[in-house]
Amino acid sequence: MRKITARQRQIIWLLLGVSGEITAAEIAEATGVSVRTVHREMEDIESALKNFGLNLIKKSGKGIQLSGPEAGLAELRLFLREEKPAEYSGEDRKVYELCALLEAEEPVKLFTLAHSLKVTVASVSYDLDELEQWVRKFGLELVRRRGYGVEITGSEIDKRRAIGRLAAEHLDLSDLVGHGTQTESNPVFRVLLSTVGKSNLMEVENTLWDMEWKWTAELPEIVYMEMLLGLAVTTRRIEIGRSIDSGEEAGYSRMSDHRNIAGAESFVQQLGAALGMEIPRVEVLYIAGLFDRVQDSFSSAGFAYGDIELMEIVYKLTESVVKRTGLPFQSDRSLREGLLEHIDPALKRIREGTRIRNPLLGPIRRDYEYLFNIVRASVEDMQLELEIPDEEIGFLVMHFGASVERLNQLRRNVRAILVCASGLSSSRLLATRLTKEMPQIEILGNISWYEAARLPDVDYDLIISTIDLPIDKERYIKISPLLTGEEIEKLLNYIQNTTLRERETGPLGEQDRTMRDEASLERLKSYKGILDEMVSLLERFRFHPIDNKGMDLSATLVEMLALLNGSGVIGDADIVLERLLERERMTSQVIPDTGLALFHTRSSHIHLSSLTLYRLRQPVILEGDTEVRVILLMLAPRRLSKESLEVLSEISALLLNSELVQLLEERTEPEIRGYLSSELLHFFQTKI
Repeated sequence: MRKITARQRQIIWLLLGVSGEITAAEIAEATGVSVRTVHREMEDIESALKNFGLNLIKKSGKGIQLSGPEAGLAELRLFLREEKPAEYSGEDRKVYELCALLEAEEPVKLFTLAHSLKVTVASVSYDLDELEQWVRKFGLELVRRRGYGVEITGSEIDKRRAIGRLAAEHLDLSDLVGHGTQTESNPVFRVLLSTVGKSNLMEVENTLWDMEWKWTAELPEIVYMEMLLGLAVTTRRIEIGRSIDSGEEAGYSRMSDHRNIAGAESFVQQLGAALGMEIPRVEVLYIAGLFDRVQDSFSSAGFAYGDIELMEIVYKLTESVVKRTGLPFQSDRSLREGLLEHIDPALKRIREGTRIRNPLLGPIRRDYEYLFNIVRASVEDMQLELEIPDEEIGFLVMHFGASVERLNQLRRNVRAILVCASGLSSSRLLATRLTKEMPQIEILGNISWYEAARLPDVDYDLIISTIDLPIDKERYIKISPLLTGEEIEKLLNYIQNTTLRERETGPLGEQDRTMRDEASLERLKSYKGILDEMVSLLERFRFHPIDNKGMDLSATLVEMLALLNGSGVIGDADIVLERLLERERMTSQVIPDTGLALFHTRSSHIHLSSLTLYRLRQPVILEGDTEVRVILLMLAPRRLSKESLEVLSEISALLLNSELVQLLEERTEPEIRGYLSSELLHFFQTKI
């Protein structure tokens, strides 16, 4: 049998990975080639499949499906895992070259790379020309000299950042935590998985879980996964002797309050014992810094608290889609929260030049073509000065598609938990598809893969996942977020033959009833937390006029903070002042088309959440020479419950309401408090 190429291998894995048909266009989208190229490859693929007693079924208007006995399919999978491809794609070569250079102790000869990849030295040289710009993004340099070889130079911390980005651009979540993935069958990506420390990842995750830190459980999945990957990369670098040089600052800020050093020491001690490695002190500081940055980065975990620029983007996008469709998207609070959570990290990735991967783009464009075109046009209308790729538009479409299909809750008898690799957009789309197609299923929520591995059985009836999970296959069912007709039937059979049959084995035991009762109690506590936060904020709300004549912004803020003395809100006012000024330098605080600004920050030096309004005698000049005469100051402790974040996020969103802006600019303290009370009461009533 002749060798198959890397591209043919990739196409065959796609065919093996779907239960029904897949179109040539979807294959082309997934492999990054043209439809014509896919059709051209099919002849050789069909010939190769005959050796396993398999064939391709081509259905006009539906797509292509791999068919044959299970024994032949198993033999094909084994062959693909063991057989080396006849050639590597250009993208594969670059991944291999970067991994080799980032792990090398000394310069690597071009001939060595060319020999490993079975290409010419000229091909490798051309690849390196293209990689130079990518390497520079991380403060690294690609050094090439005749007779010397090639190497990547720079700090160890920057090299770790580069490895993390390489993983983000080429690996999916399921590649890192699933079983027997397609990626593991590709020799180049096996190298990448080794470079990012996949062999240590689950041990790192188990150790992290054993620490029982509350803040890690509150992290959004994407933030948690980035942290986990950073820790896995660290262990891999130590394994191969690439620890941080003692002269480097280990990425640990000298301005830090040192809150995570003790925790990092405990974590490193336990992890070192589990992996059987000695972890240097400088790495403890690096890991403590990593924990610091993660905790600071998720200040809007689940909710965009105080980010007016982001709020405005979501508002304008939603209004534009409303105008084009006539559908009342603006009344869908779940849509707004989902977009706020998704768009912030998405814009960050686009600005950083990170490659956006959306494996569902083909099916989304096919099944939601009308909505895709509307969302694309709406994004272009916003003139964001960023090139938004189709992959990102696809994620936005999933949010709006979920809103379109969202129906009133019906009585259900099966409780399900969702696990989705593509994040909140895919989980909400799947949830609404399930609500529409299978109303007997109650969606309890979406959780991360690591929570799924530890969730007590009594908390749910079944787990529905879009990825392979690192748990027994009997504990969950895997389907796609688009929920095809065939998958509906598969899910129904699973519920009837597995879930409901297990339930019929007997009544709940005393322990099970206790756990369910405790879950109800937690829900009541959540409601109480929301109410307590709203009442506390409204009771502490104050309005102050300020005579700031002759004062600059900094002096005006000092005067504002001084009026909070004795309230128990602030500890160190100087640090809070610096945080407020730093945030103002980073992004605009001005509410669009108003003379009002929202200044906000979170800090360990703030003890209570606070909302205070100030009207200035003399305007202060902010970004874009905007004159601001009214400032709303929103302060909160660094550690906040999810419920508190929800309330602060809701208040931030209300600032896009012209009625509230007018009240803040002109009306009295009781009138403003009354309006906020009414709106927050409505918000709470939608939660229960």
